[in-house]
Amino acid sequence: MARVRTLALVAMAAAMTSACALTNPFARGGEVAQVVMPGQMEPVHAAVIAHDQALFRVTSNGCTAKADLTPIVRQVRDEAVITVRRIKEDRCQRPVAEGLEVTWTFEELGLAPGARVSVENPYQLPRT
Repeated sequence: MARVRTLALVAMAAAMTSACALTNPFARGGEVAQVVMPGQMEPVHAAVIAHDQALFRVTSNGCTAKADLTPIVRQVRDEAVITVRRIKEDRCQRPVAEGLEVTWTFEELGLAPGARVSVENPYQLPRT
């Protein structure tokens, strides 16, 4: 029993560290589409979608810039889902308590004005 549990944990860990697997809502028979996304999913301190803009507050060790993050937009049914990914690690040693605020317009994201949007990133409490 312990061996089966260990194998199950190893299989889950392998799946979690591989490319993201997304269920294709239009596929038949529960097919799974493999989607490779750059970098790592970035936990966010805040996300606001308003006035045809998407604003995110992310952790910064002092050197994070907007160019170090990339928004991935995918359409799921009747809404766009934004996932912010970190493509360059911030190795500085000067943590910014309030983090860094980054904004993308709907135009930059390829979204129509007034589009329905959700955020996929997990939320993380700011450092104190």
